[in-house]
Amino acid sequence: MTRPSPGPRERLLTAGQHLFYAHGVAVGVDALLKEAKVARRSLYEHFSGKDGLVAAVLHRTAEEDLAWYDAALAAADEPRERLLGLFDRLDELVANDDFRGCRYFASDVALEDPDHPAHAETEGFRRRLRERLMRELEAMDHADPEHAADQLHLLIEGTLVMGAPQDDRHPARAAHDLAALALGWGGASWR
Repeated sequence: MTRPSPGPRERLLTAGQHLFYAHGVAVGVDALLKEAKVARRSLYEHFSGKDGLVAAVLHRTAEEDLAWYDAALAAADEPRERLLGLFDRLDELVANDDFRGCRYFASDVALEDPDHPAHAETEGFRRRLRERLMRELEAMDHADPEHAADQLHLLIEGTLVMGAPQDDRHPARAAHDLAALALGWGGASWR
C-alpha cells in the first residue's frame, strides 16, 4: 500500500523547516512556494501568510528539539551525568556538517518586530528547555537550581551560537567543563 503524498500544509512546513534553517527566516515566499510545490493561496489558507508559517515551523522544530533534549537527558541514570551528557550530545550536534547554529537565536535576531508571532514560539521553547534543566537540578538537590538553570541555559545557547562557524573550536566541550563547575559549586556564585 502506498502512502499518500503530503498535502500542501505539510509541504509548506517541510519547505519552511528546510529553507529557514539553511537560509534564515528572510527567505522569500516564492522560494518557499517553489520548494513546497504549492500555490500562494495555500500559504494564506493554512498559515495566513509567511509570518504564520514561520511561527508554525518554529513550533514544530521546538517539539522536535525538545524531544532531542529529552532523549539526551535520558541517556544517563543520575541527574548530574544527564546534564553533563547533554553537552557531549551537543558536541556531536555542532560537529555535524549540516549544523547551522541556533534557529531560535537566528530567528529572534532576524525578526525585528517584537510582536511577530515567532517570538512567542522561541520564548516558549526556551522556557520549556529551562524547565527540563530545573527538573534535573532539583533532582540532584542543587542548592540554587534557578541560578544553575540560568547558567546551563546560557552555556547551551552559547554552544549553539558558537558552533555555527564550523571550525576547529569545540564550544560544547568548553561548555561541558563550565557546566561541571556550575554543578559542583552547589549554587555558589559571584553574586
